[in-house]
Amino acid sequence: MIVHTQAIILRVIDYQESSKILTVLSKEHGKIALIAKGAKKPKNKLSGILEIGAVLDVVYYYKSSRGVQTLTEASVFYSTSSFRKDFQRAAVLYSTLELLSQLVHEHEVNQPIFEFAVNFIEWLGDSKETYPSVFAYVQLRLAEITGIGLVSALSVIPEISYLNISSGNISEQSEDELSYKLTPAQTRFLIIAMSGKSKNIFKTGLENGELKQLVHHLDVYFKYHIEGYQERRSDSIFEQML
Repeated sequence: MIVHTQAIILRVIDYQESSKILTVLSKEHGKIALIAKGAKKPKNKLSGILEIGAVLDVVYYYKSSRGVQTLTEASVFYSTSSFRKDFQRAAVLYSTLELLSQLVHEHEVNQPIFEFAVNFIEWLGDSKETYPSVFAYVQLRLAEITGIGLVSALSVIPEISYLNISSGNISEQSEDELSYKLTPAQTRFLIIAMSGKSKNIFKTGLENGELKQLVHHLDVYFKYHIEGYQERRSDSIFEQML
């Protein structure tokens, strides 16, 4: 079956002398592998556009029994070539792509995640300023989209609050042993992020150490609620940014 759809490149590896194998998040078939034959050759029509994070319009032959589908055509819908010149944007992008890859299973179609990913990549690339805390926001939004979003009944920011991992509740009490005490800035960030999409979330005064800790807390939350969740290899890049 010939398929024409959009796809986000999550990973690229060289294959043999002239080809590449891509892991993509496609709108039509979810996360799949594509082989781009001859893509390493300078004169190949795919040369230069198969960049990590790029959003492409693609055509491929799809057969459900095959582990790797054959890419025949591709054109750029949104390029991430400019990310190579901006370390902060690249760090957020790579961490986001790794998180996406873990949240979507092979051949699992998830339109809300795909649409969020495309919109976020465009926003990140076009934004005039890069905020390190945007990755924590991505974690929260993707938790919400996958059905494991945090909850809170707090109306004001208390001096002491907790992120309760098992229930996902942010409260003034620790519910069990697997609860993390939050700083006021971390609590403010979470509450604002859960209540809307205002840029004010990036002005909550999170210090780098607080942000790194919050990202870790949210990763533990994903590990608790999603089977097989692993630490990201790109975290070393993200931590260098901080």
